[in-house]
Amino acid sequence: MSETNTPAPEAAEAHRYTAAMAADIEARWQDVWDAEGTYEAPNPTGDLAGDPAVVARPKKFIMDMFPYPSGAGLHVGHPLGYIATDVFARHQRMSGHNVLHTLGFDAFGLPAEQYAVQTGTHPRVSTEANIENMKVQLRRLGLGHDKRRSFATIDPEYYKWTQWIFLQIYNSYYDTDAKRARPISELVAAFQNGTREVPGGRAWAELTAGERADVLNGFRLAYASDAPVNWCPGLGTVLANEEVTADGRSERGNFPVFKAKLSQWNMRITAYADRLLDDLDALDWPEAIKLQQRNWIGRSEGARVDFSVGGAGAITVFTTRPDTLFGATYMVLAPEHELVSSIVPAAWPEGTHPVWTGGHATPAAAVDAYRKQAASKSDVERQADAKDKTGVFTGAYATNPVSGEQVPVFIADYVLMGYGTGAIMAVPAHDARDFEFARAFELPIRCVVEPTDGRGTDPAEWDEAFVSYDAKLVNSAGEGISLDGLGVVEAKAAITDWLAERAIGEGTVNFRLRDWLFSRQRYWGEPFPIVYDEDGVAHPLPESMLPLELPEVEDYSPRTFEPDDAASQPETPLSRNEAWVHVDLDLGDGAGVRRYRRETNTMPNWAGSCWYELRYLDPNNASALVDPEIEQYWMGPREGAPHGGVDLYVGGAEHAVLHLLYARFWSKVLFDLGHVSSAEPFHKLFNQGMIQAYAYTDARGVYVPAAEVEERDGGYFYKGEPVKREHGKMGKSLKNAVTPDEICEEYGADTLRLYEMAMGPLDVSRPWDTRAVVGQYRLLQRLWRNVVDEESGAVTVVDGEPGEDTLRALHKAIDGVGGDMAGLRFNTAIAKITELNNTLTKAGRPLERSVAERLVLLVAPLAPHIAEELWHRLGHSDSVVHQDFPVADPAYVVDETVTCVVQVKGKVKARLEVPPAISDADLEQLAVTDAGVVAALGGAEIRKVIVRAPKLVNIVI
Repeated sequence: MSETNTPAPEAAEAHRYTAAMAADIEARWQDVWDAEGTYEAPNPTGDLAGDPAVVARPKKFIMDMFPYPSGAGLHVGHPLGYIATDVFARHQRMSGHNVLHTLGFDAFGLPAEQYAVQTGTHPRVSTEANIENMKVQLRRLGLGHDKRRSFATIDPEYYKWTQWIFLQIYNSYYDTDAKRARPISELVAAFQNGTREVPGGRAWAELTAGERADVLNGFRLAYASDAPVNWCPGLGTVLANEEVTADGRSERGNFPVFKAKLSQWNMRITAYADRLLDDLDALDWPEAIKLQQRNWIGRSEGARVDFSVGGAGAITVFTTRPDTLFGATYMVLAPEHELVSSIVPAAWPEGTHPVWTGGHATPAAAVDAYRKQAASKSDVERQADAKDKTGVFTGAYATNPVSGEQVPVFIADYVLMGYGTGAIMAVPAHDARDFEFARAFELPIRCVVEPTDGRGTDPAEWDEAFVSYDAKLVNSAGEGISLDGLGVVEAKAAITDWLAERAIGEGTVNFRLRDWLFSRQRYWGEPFPIVYDEDGVAHPLPESMLPLELPEVEDYSPRTFEPDDAASQPETPLSRNEAWVHVDLDLGDGAGVRRYRRETNTMPNWAGSCWYELRYLDPNNASALVDPEIEQYWMGPREGAPHGGVDLYVGGAEHAVLHLLYARFWSKVLFDLGHVSSAEPFHKLFNQGMIQAYAYTDARGVYVPAAEVEERDGGYFYKGEPVKREHGKMGKSLKNAVTPDEICEEYGADTLRLYEMAMGPLDVSRPWDTRAVVGQYRLLQRLWRNVVDEESGAVTVVDGEPGEDTLRALHKAIDGVGGDMAGLRFNTAIAKITELNNTLTKAGRPLERSVAERLVLLVAPLAPHIAEELWHRLGHSDSVVHQDFPVADPAYVVDETVTCVVQVKGKVKARLEVPPAISDADLEQLAVTDAGVVAALGGAEIRKVIVRAPKLVNIVI
């Protein structure tokens, strides 16, 4: 060939799929998609209303868990879920759905505030810069989001509605008869007209404004209270139980957490405990997540029992084993219990056991010292299953209601205010913790459940408590009742009825779930739309004053303390802005302009993510939370989803309790009040796994940059020094992060998308290996070559009908890939596409147009940029995004023949090629007459023929 006919290397490279070409294709089509609004999903009404024909399609609302825009940017582990939902959304769109898929930003919270404290940069400035950087990174991945619907929780037009929802919750109470939230105004009306008795017995008209506020505070779903809270001096804020780690430290910063009594805002989530539990059954969630929520809610049935304490009233306990009441030989209160101070006598009762006093001269001194000691421990530490039980006698005795026996009352840190009533009746013979405490303090132990293991009924001879729900009661007879001889279930029913008849107890249900602590002593959060008058009475701001925006402050940090300073008290950044805190307002309540003090706590970072799915639906609505018709269309109840909710919600399993439980609570309140038709926010939940990576530490145990580590001679070296390799989470702290930008530069975004989806099942954690990315890059190069000539750039497809072998390979792939994508099995979908592409490549001939086009459509959800480019090169002017996903022809999916194995005495003697639809009788006839089988039988009599058409025949002789 002459030199003039040989393509220049540059020309050949210009038509070859390379990283440079991928970058050009990807940037070009992203611009087109943005300009043409390719991913915009129309609403049935409102300012985002669109093509009625599209709205008439079945809808699909697909969501990712809110990302927090970090200054460090994304590493390749972050977009795993985003790519997965994008692939699924694209497939669903191509399958005929109107798909809503977008992404916003959860932007309030501690990281931006800490950065502001360190640098003096306003949190809004750094957060908005982080958001813009994240948008650039996400856009480069080709994610098909409806960008008209995006927002950040820090946008005042967004958090106006977060504040509005808070006021709906504040102005509501839970009607236990109707089992739903109702406006607090209805309760006030009932108090006013006398149809409901006012707690305390006085008439509503006789109460002062402050007294009325106190009464309503006991009913409101959002309320302020003085209660034990998790105080973290190192952060200068209080924390919800869910934000405290198992070892009693803050989730953020790892600071010690202490119990303190402070006035804070709470959400009465406990009112919804039953519904939160029961409605889990109808949700399509992983069972592990449902179990975590069930355990956190912690429903248990038992009885409330009152133990009288002289003139101090009664101590109420909740017990799941009221049948063991005759075995209660002492009581224990949580150190924080409100009755402790009122029952402590001035001096130790005569005969008090020395070990009970803790070495203190008076009960008050003992209790005070022990309370301080307990305050330094977390709830988890207090519940630790240690043999050494601590506590102190209060000096008071209570009366066992069934025996009349006087039992000593202790305080001990293994009893928590967060469970039951904060008080227990201790039955040491039949509870392991009580047994250990009784032995330590030389307290009586009485057997009331007969052991079935032969140990006898004298606890003095036992090494441990006897715990059983399948045994008979003994030593349990008193005035008007005997439980002796009854089983546990019968005894529980009998004693509960006996208590109820005497008004000293009743059957009841208890929950582990506590009300949600909703105050934070931070700056960077939503301000509460609450002001206080000169008497300290709280007033909600009218809707016309929303949003209440954050003021400017000079110091963004709350006052922090030495991490172990348990006696410290919060001081919030907002409290330092005097001009903002004290204001003159007319609240429209007829009182005119008055002087008020604003609430200086802010809402927790969870507030904005409790309802963001609703804002995606109707993002520009300034007059309502969401248009009812729009909400009904996207999230309303439907077949298979009786409580409504998002069709697919993808995110990490670490949010099993915090975010998911809180969002469910807000949804139910909004549903009860008639603002939404969906009682659940997320119908289907899928937890993606984690991308892990190798990390390396030097001899000091310090992490070194993973990218600079060399592997040689079976070891790993950094700057010539040996290092240790470990497998863990990818991240900045481990110096093993790989950014998506790096991979996009070297291979292109489509390659990154394919690799992340091909690494393994979506719900399983998987190791990152940059060297393996090239495999998906080569797949795309082979796909490109199957359609485009690398030398000339011409499309190589031909007209004509493909052969039967090609059609069978194609339609089997279509059938498998479609099912895999619908089931989120993207790794196996890619394997099937790879197999098909390789088959077509090996054929060594140009692809027929119909085959090439369907191959491109199969790839489109996974690698949208190259698919769009090839689709247009194949002569189409409309976007591949809105094409129909290929449908398999069943005639080509079913094999013409299948292999049937014939066994004689369990050994394979023949393999027959038979039609898939062959009958049992025909298959049996073929098998027994096969020459190889006849020879194997050797004239022996056939006793039985087991046929499993079309794949197995087993002959028994």
